Amino acid sequence: MSNSLETAVIPVAGFGTRFLPVTRAVPKPLLPVVDTPLIHRSVQEAVEAGFKRIVLVMSPGMEPIADYFSPKPALEAALEQSGKDDLLAQQHAIAGMADVTAVVQHEARGLGHAVLLARDEVGDAPFAVFLPDELLWGEKSAIQQVKELWERVGGNVFGVVEVPDQAVPALGIVAGEPVDANAWRVTGMVEKPLLDEAPSNLAIVGPYILTPAIFDSIEATAPGAIGEIQITDPIAARIDAEGVHARILHGIRIDAGTPAGLLAANIFEARRNSSLYERAMQILDDAEQSRE
Repeated sequence: MSNSLETAVIPVAGFGTRFLPVTRAVPKPLLPVVDTPLIHRSVQEAVEAGFKRIVLVMSPGMEPIADYFSPKPALEAALEQSGKDDLLAQQHAIAGMADVTAVVQHEARGLGHAVLLARDEVGDAPFAVFLPDELLWGEKSAIQQVKELWERVGGNVFGVVEVPDQAVPALGIVAGEPVDANAWRVTGMVEKPLLDEAPSNLAIVGPYILTPAIFDSIEATAPGAIGEIQITDPIAARIDAEGVHARILHGIRIDAGTPAGLLAANIFEARRNSSLYERAMQILDDAEQSRE
């Protein structure tokens, strides 16, 4: 097994039903936070953390997600003719951001199944799994934080966040013991526990760094009640063999997987750009005043 960490798997399959009707035509990973699609943010964070290859696992008909990272000759020619050099450089940077390939998940069979489909592209090396809906603003990106712990302990590592009591029954929660202020040695994982039975308030949000042995564990995992294979059971199966650790992520975390979450992410990102936020607030004020 190679110890080099170069490949990131990004599952982007699914119909994005929470965002209908827009997802009839636009895949959810292409929905933006201000002007940057969710998938762009994931790929950019992967590249900045040193990953060179991106494997997208997508549903049939979602070719526009992969196409986003392809050259756009007509657009580039138009920008060059109009002298918009900054925008032209941006487009070239997107097209050259990473080696992006795609595999198709023909049935929605869970995150574990999506990861398994990337096996041939990943090969016999550790790899990362990104969830584009999970956004984190911090001094270091989520994957950088997870990678730093992985470089110390190896095995399988994923990001967790502390959540309030009311959120615990809806999430995957880790059991284990702290090894320092930022990391836990994981001894188990419980999916959607009752609050009084939860082993901690640390919820699994990713990203993940996994060993290639996870593929065998996924294949050995029986589908759940609705026919899906999640990733938590295969990871739990690796606890004794390779060890599993959780990195407590530091930063502002927003789940953009719902319309309210994506709106919150847009507001938060706009507020970080004071001139953009002030202009938006001025437009709202002007609109309110025009109604009077």
